[in-house]
Amino acid sequence: MSISSVTLKVQSVEASGTVYIRADGSIDPSTAPISTSDNVTYILTGNITSDSNGIVVERDDIVVEGSGFSIEGTGADYGIYLFGRSNVTIQNTNISNFDNGILLFSSSNNNMGGNKMTNGTYGIVLDSASNNTIAGNNMKNNSHGIGIGYSSDFNSISGNTLANNSCGVWLYESSNNTICHNNFINNTVQVRSDTPDYANSWDNRREGNYWSNYNGTDANHDGIGDTPYFIDANNTDHYPLMDIIPEFPQFLILPLFMMATSLILILCKRKRAKLSRATCVL
Repeated sequence: MSISSVTLKVQSVEASGTVYIRADGSIDPSTAPISTSDNVTYILTGNITSDSNGIVVERDDIVVEGSGFSIEGTGADYGIYLFGRSNVTIQNTNISNFDNGILLFSSSNNNMGGNKMTNGTYGIVLDSASNNTIAGNNMKNNSHGIGIGYSSDFNSISGNTLANNSCGVWLYESSNNTICHNNFINNTVQVRSDTPDYANSWDNRREGNYWSNYNGTDANHDGIGDTPYFIDANNTDHYPLMDIIPEFPQFLILPLFMMATSLILILCKRKRAKLSRATCVL
């Protein structure tokens, strides 16, 4: 038999039903298209379809790398579910047709980046979840792009594109979130705040977000609108952008963020060491 007569068929591995990353690091079921060599980095190797939850994360201090594979639902439950989790990174997954694409419930210090959420009720939901980073995600054609509610405070939301959703961002009883450098494009309602007494930041005192329905002018052509984008009495983008922010390459978002975080930690440790030495000398 010659080599030319041999036909190779490569089939993508898929899983049906909920996949669990257990607290002990194991993957359940073991046949699921997720691989790990160190119980820290979990890499999708195929698509997942489920009529319930897609992936349930029960372990802290891990990275889930989607590698561009899909998690497909039937309109119910959660694409990726984190409950009480910390220091989990979810990146580069395509999630569609779930009630919540990614749900962070009572979870803090997690990173969501480079993910695409479509055709769901919510793209990403923060429920009683604080100090998380939502960066460089794409949420299109959902009922809501991002939901932030029930004392979800001090979250950083930047570099995301929210387009063609019924509502771009929904807010409820949450404050001190920084929502800056995002694209709000053709959402029926760009932002809905059901509790307007709660204040959030929509700019960094130099630049804010791009709003497709902003009708202000830019007399000096500096790329910043001359008048604020008003949301409600306690929520205003004072520096709305005139042009769409280019979407950042997915594969760079989380590595750059993690590098920046590492540098900050190193600098903090060095500063503490210097202060400790100074105290000893005194």
